[in-house]
Amino acid sequence: MHDQAEALRMKMLKAQGELAKSIAIVSGKGGVGKSNFSTNFAYSLRIKGKKVIVVDMDIGMGNIHILLGVTPKYSLKDYLLGYQTLDDVINTEDGGMTFISGGSGMDSVLDWSEDMFERLISAFEQLQKEYDFILFDMGAGATQRSIELIIAVDEVIVISTTEPTSITDAYSMMKFICLQDPEKKFNIVSNRVSKHDDGNEAVTRLQYAMRKFLNKETSILGLLPEDPSVHKAVLAQKPFILLYPNALISKRMSAITDQFVQANQISEKQGSGFLGKLKGIFSKGRE
Repeated sequence: MHDQAEALRMKMLKAQGELAKSIAIVSGKGGVGKSNFSTNFAYSLRIKGKKVIVVDMDIGMGNIHILLGVTPKYSLKDYLLGYQTLDDVINTEDGGMTFISGGSGMDSVLDWSEDMFERLISAFEQLQKEYDFILFDMGAGATQRSIELIIAVDEVIVISTTEPTSITDAYSMMKFICLQDPEKKFNIVSNRVSKHDDGNEAVTRLQYAMRKFLNKETSILGLLPEDPSVHKAVLAQKPFILLYPNALISKRMSAITDQFVQANQISEKQGSGFLGKLKGIFSKGRE
């Protein structure tokens, strides 16, 4: 009954003009488990009754489809170039999770034409009306176009490990974004944590650095432990939260999702600034 009531409430809010919240999932460096987090976080949101789509923005290196065991026929590139419709490039895996693959060779279309930009905006307008959350799985590091998108989204989730280089790179990424958009909301997750104290120290250091040097408050979503279930799930090409729901990492992911959802309870119109910011940034870049 609760699930039905929640679904009805979401439908009514959509009818009233509520829009999806846009979230960029980033890391300062590769190899921290960002895409694995994105797929399992999306699946965890689905379990909690949210309608979610993941857009793989890891240009030329996207692996969301690999983690889900799906071979996409078309990608975002095919849509932007006008070869396919938006519905054609939206993929659904067996568990019902939806995603859009970036596609290999995506870097060849980064110099947006007017038509491609209009198609991108049109796609995001449609997705905002149909989903509760749009998760952008960004490539590691920063490029001009990826930073433009990150600046436009409503919130950022930063994935780091406990390694000093990962913490430093994560801070550099947040600093770079914050200097361009001081109002951006940041959420921090420490992944591949061997010892709880190490993970807690890592996220606390990041939070402290942002507060001290940039006068910016950040939210700590939680810690995800090293867990053999992750490797097994990757080999099986399924989300670990689906295959091993009782594993410690799945319980931690569920707790992270609960905290995120509670912090994002709909109290005002969501996502209202996303497209406006995106249009402004891209228009300015073409002047």
